[in-house]
Amino acid sequence: MITRIVLDVLKPRSPSVLEFASAIADKSPGCSVRVTVDEVDEKTESTIVEVQGHNISFENLSAAIDDLGGSVHSVDEVEMNGAGSTS
Repeated sequence: MITRIVLDVLKPRSPSVLEFASAIADKSPGCSVRVTVDEVDEKTESTIVEVQGHNISFENLSAAIDDLGGSVHSVDEVEMNGAGSTS
């Protein structure tokens, strides 16, 4: 199961980074979300999205980003626990 994931995400300037992070957090119960703006141009923002928690669903996370008009460019880091792990 995924416990931490870092994504390179391109998003439109609207919604704001605050609204973007809040919407992702709302769809990732029990997880903490950090969004760092890496680069800004006229219409888009390149961001680094880090989600930490227990049993993160990449599919749900990706769908939430898509729903907000963003696109996942790459998965930059992943931390996982095996099925029998208790941590």
